[in-house]
Amino acid sequence: MALNLVKLCVGVSELSQMEQWLEDVKHGRETLDHVTRMFPRRKDEILPGGSLYWVIRGMILCRQPIADLESVTGADGIERCRIVFKPKIIPVRPVPRRAFQGWRYLEEADAPPDMGKGGTASGISEKMRRELAELGLL
Repeated sequence: MALNLVKLCVGVSELSQMEQWLEDVKHGRETLDHVTRMFPRRKDEILPGGSLYWVIRGMILCRQPIADLESVTGADGIERCRIVFKPKIIPVRPVPRRAFQGWRYLEEADAPPDMGKGGTASGISEKMRRELAELGLL
């Protein structure tokens, strides 16, 4: 079982914005990535097969499969971690998550399941999925 990461998605309020960002970025860059300050010590457990689960407005709503974790040095000379993604966003069952800084490990057993075709709540709007999750009905 792969280990995952969970991180706040700052500046995004809906999953559709995240999907639009992916489409915009895919056409202009070679890789999809996100740079963060700390490098995961458990890299070997994350690769291969781990994902980054995004928290959007207090709910884990989607995940992006991680292709690689690379050490990079910023212009300020500080070592950082570049998380390289595979080019897809996978909606997951909404799960509430409080705000935190940076990223956290997320064990596979604790990760929300993918929505998938025909899964629970397929065809329901994101707003309705959020409300159902907040009520504990999804």
